[in-house]
Parts: sequence; structure tokens; C-alpha cells
Amino acid sequence: MDPQTILETICAAERSCAELMLAAHDILTRDKGSVRNLVTQYDLKIQTLLTAHLSRVFPSAHFYCEESETPESLDAEEIFMIDPIDGTMNFVHALRQSCISIAYLRDRTPVVGAVYNPYADELFTAIRGEGARLNGSPIHVTDRGLAESLVAVGTAPYNPELSDVTLRMLRTALLNSLDIRRMGSAALDLCSVAAGRCGLFCEPLLSPWDYAAGALIAEEAGAVCRMLNGSPLPYDGSRPSVIAGGPNTVEDFFLLYNKS
Repeated sequence: MDPQTILETICAAERSCAELMLAAHDILTRDKGSVRNLVTQYDLKIQTLLTAHLSRVFPSAHFYCEESETPESLDAEEIFMIDPIDGTMNFVHALRQSCISIAYLRDRTPVVGAVYNPYADELFTAIRGEGARLNGSPIHVTDRGLAESLVAVGTAPYNPELSDVTLRMLRTALLNSLDIRRMGSAALDLCSVAAGRCGLFCEPLLSPWDYAAGALIAEEAGAVCRMLNGSPLPYDGSRPSVIAGGPNTVEDFFLLYNKS
């Protein structure tokens, strides 16, 4: 598959399905084991439409999707990783901070990524080795250090057993940065890092569909993306912590976090 063709196909699918998000009404929800972890009829419908659109262009495509009861194996050579609505709680409460996130992986390595926020009409894209873009214009991280950065944070709300780790991360960020922001979509937070709006993003646990596209976009914009132990992000189906930002800013965070 040609990466540029894949990106164009992904972007067309996201823009088409985003019309459903913008026109959403009478949203129905059910929880996925917790009242904090919701799925709506729009998550399911958008996921179905996205996979159908991509399958028409790429008939042999494999998919790893948030709302699939049994996601396909990540052992497939080529796979699309899809979060049909990242920020579902925001979507349910009309906070207008949600997006569609799709990454294309080859041999468990993200090669193409696109994250679309229809409320702001902002399309973040990246092809590995070719940089990151916002609505077609190049973007790059800022790297002023933690003390001069806004920090986007996630709180792993589905996993209260991680509250101590979460609060330690938040305290490190709050006491050593300009301020923290909790916006409710990891994919968009990673794109905010890529666009230089936030200097750092941190969350103690994410699923791969939450970060696959956003992390590629951030990395192509010059960010370092790591787990809390300093290791590279995995794409094996595990659910790691995610720290992302400019190299100096990430180094500042790790030094201060490990001292706290």
C-alpha cells in the first residue's frame, strides 16, 4: 500500500463520518463495565462506516478497533487501528472536544496517522519520515522545557487503581509547569503537543487506538513519546503509560517525576 494513498483514503473516510458527529442527537449510551467508560450508537455506526470505506479501497485490510468485541490480531502485516470517537464522554456531554483517530500500521509500526476534530475542522496528519501537518501546513513541537510549558494530562478514569500514579504525575506537572489542562481526548492532546500548543502530554494508561495516530503525528512533529519507564511505546495490544513532548521537556518531566 502506498502511504500517500492510504492517508488520502483515511482522511476522506474521517471527514465523511464526522458529519454524523456534528449532526448527533438523541445520543444513547451504555457502559463498558464502568459508568465512566461509555459507548454510543454513534461510536458503533462511525466504526462500521470507517471499516466499510477502507475495505472498499483496501479489500484485504485488517482492523483493530476500539468498539470491536474481538479485535483482529496485531500479528497482521498491515492493519488499521481505529478509535471512532476519541473523547466519547466529551461527545455525550456536548463539550465539542472529540475526534476520529485512525493509524495504519505495518509490522506493528505506525506508518500513517490522521486525527480529525470536526468541531474545529482541524485535520492532523503524518506519514512516517515526512513530518506532521495540520490542515496541510507543517507543524512542530515547542521544546522550551517543562517550566515554560502547558501540560495536557489524562487521568485514566477507567482505572481508579492507578489514582496514586495519576496524582503523582499531575503533581509533578502542576508544580513544575505553567499549568495543566485536562481536555478529555488523548489523541487530540497528542496533536496539541505536535502543534506546539502544549509542551507535554502525560497519562498513566492508554489503549493503543487512543495513541497510535496521535503519537505518530507528535513524533513526526519532533516529539519524544515514551512510557513512564522510559521505554518506547508498544504496539502489541498492551495498555501503557504515555509521556510525549519535546526532548528537553520530556527529560525535565522524568527527572522531576522520579524525584517526587
